[in-house]
Amino acid sequence: MNTSIKTALAAIGLLVAFSCKKESSDIQSSITTGKNPPADLITDIDGKTYNFVFIHGQRWKTTNLAVSHYRNGDRIPQVKRTKDWRALTTGAWCWYNNDSATGAVYGKLYNWYAVNDPRGLAPTGWHVASNAEWDTLIAHLGGYYAFAGGRLKDTGTIEAGTGLWYAPNAYATNKTGFTGLPGGDRANDGTFANVGYHAFWWSSTPSDMYHATIYLLNYDEGGIHKGGGFDDRCGFSVRCIKDSI
Repeated sequence: MNTSIKTALAAIGLLVAFSCKKESSDIQSSITTGKNPPADLITDIDGKTYNFVFIHGQRWKTTNLAVSHYRNGDRIPQVKRTKDWRALTTGAWCWYNNDSATGAVYGKLYNWYAVNDPRGLAPTGWHVASNAEWDTLIAHLGGYYAFAGGRLKDTGTIEAGTGLWYAPNAYATNKTGFTGLPGGDRANDGTFANVGYHAFWWSSTPSDMYHATIYLLNYDEGGIHKGGGFDDRCGFSVRCIKDSI
């Protein structure tokens, strides 16, 4: 793991306490899952389609963004070489390990410049989720240090041949249908790490102290973490939310 990523993760604080409880009825009643009919699928500028799920009045995509153009049609460059990635000052994307097979599963990794570009990264009618929207979701699902992460993580483990998370994939239930997958990251120096262990998502909310906020799921915890201090050149996944429902 790159030093800058490791330091920022340590600052988030990874000590989480859990207790085992049944899913509450109010959470279950606020979730609508299942495959969306074709007329309801989300279509991006490249013609890719995505499913969504309703959770507590919010409509979330169930997979990570994989678009190669901004909303106005301008191309987002794919940057493969390590030395080129570390020199970036504008938007770019890559597949994990520059492998299109990982892109088919985890979507694309984007740097903050792409997320923050005024031309828009999300499909029309959608946007990159903000701190407030993530916080609303997490509060409804039990809070940061309780159950929210497990309810967002896809189930199964790599070792058992039943999933994409490394064991123990703690407390994973995917009760929401959000289907969080451990797509890993690309550090500001261009190196890749953490696939199978961590899911990282950019927030659209900038701050004075940090370039942006990220939200993080861990393979060995049932909570979810929120943190900052990541370089603009870092590559993380993106989840979109509907402008209105």
